[in-house]
Amino acid sequence: MAVTTQDQQHGLTAHSHGAGAPVSSRADHFTSFDVNAFEVPGGREEIWRFTPMKRLANLHNGAEATAKATVEVNAPEGVRVETAAKGDERLGTAGTPGDRIAAQAWTSFTEATVVTLPKDTKVGPTTITVTGPGKGEVAYGHLHVKAERFAEAVVVVDHRGSGAYADNVEFVVEDGAHLTVVAIQDWADDAVHVSSHHAKLGRDATLKHTVITLGGDLVRLTPVVTYTGRGGDAELLGLYFADAGQHLEHRTFVDHAVSNCRSNVVYKGALQGDDAHTVWIGDVLIRAAAEGTETFELNRNLVLTDGARADSVPNLEIETGEIEGAGHASATGRFDDEQLFYLQARGIPEEQARRLVVRGFFHEILLKIDVPEVRERLEAAIEAELEAVGA
Repeated sequence: MAVTTQDQQHGLTAHSHGAGAPVSSRADHFTSFDVNAFEVPGGREEIWRFTPMKRLANLHNGAEATAKATVEVNAPEGVRVETAAKGDERLGTAGTPGDRIAAQAWTSFTEATVVTLPKDTKVGPTTITVTGPGKGEVAYGHLHVKAERFAEAVVVVDHRGSGAYADNVEFVVEDGAHLTVVAIQDWADDAVHVSSHHAKLGRDATLKHTVITLGGDLVRLTPVVTYTGRGGDAELLGLYFADAGQHLEHRTFVDHAVSNCRSNVVYKGALQGDDAHTVWIGDVLIRAAAEGTETFELNRNLVLTDGARADSVPNLEIETGEIEGAGHASATGRFDDEQLFYLQARGIPEEQARRLVVRGFFHEILLKIDVPEVRERLEAAIEAELEAVGA
């Protein structure tokens, strides 16, 4: 049995190389390490139709690197940190680029940062700080993080600075390992960041992948999860807050090709100001062999002012009826007047009541961030966002 909710809206054929012909399955999405295998997108293709192409700093059209981003790793004892050349056999093992910018980043990076979390150990948080190349500059990068068998670790990837930056980030989670990732996009106002996250989970491996997007002129992230063994468990969480003029785009894809695996996707966003724009596309594919799959995806958006727009498209494709459960939901709305009335009726001023509603909206995501200093930083950042609009 095959059931799909995406037939009318999503997909490109594997043979079109991004040309825009409709397909019936997300499984046919074209991937390649060769940038020349992809046509230069014009913006009418399905995977690009929400993205303002003129604001991509030509990352989609062969822009050459003019500088380098800075990558600093602060890791506890036992974690191995290396710099690897492009030919290193570890690179590219978690996934293959699925669009032209990801392939351009693969072609253009000169050296990769490789972080290995040792097997059978539990280590403290590792922080990877990526600083952009500078205003008006272009850079490409590659990051490879591997959690060896039965490792348990937390990795924070913190993006900041200016310029245009495109990269591929790999997370290899071996059998029985537990990896928690927090990826923060706290860029300067001019920054353009396009990133593909490739996660590969082994047998009984667990991944908690949290994306926090606050800064930047244009940010587009594509997290992709694949499984190689039974019992894999992926939780994809996202929090984003768009101000006037910002474009924040997140495209998750969970590819269930192995039986008895689980995934849960929860992304929440708030928007304020003229031309604030957020996009969330959630794709889940349950292939015929993936019996016993359990999956759910949810996206909610809170529009705080006029002039902001949120696009939300959940897609669920099922090729087998032998599953534990599958579902998706999406909702976009303004402040709940009843909530505001309830709070104000108890003597809480309107401004404070609005803040409480926003904090409550994000509480579910913030509560799941396991690094206290990161959680506190994000709570302060959300408060600053609300101050900016006078909410």
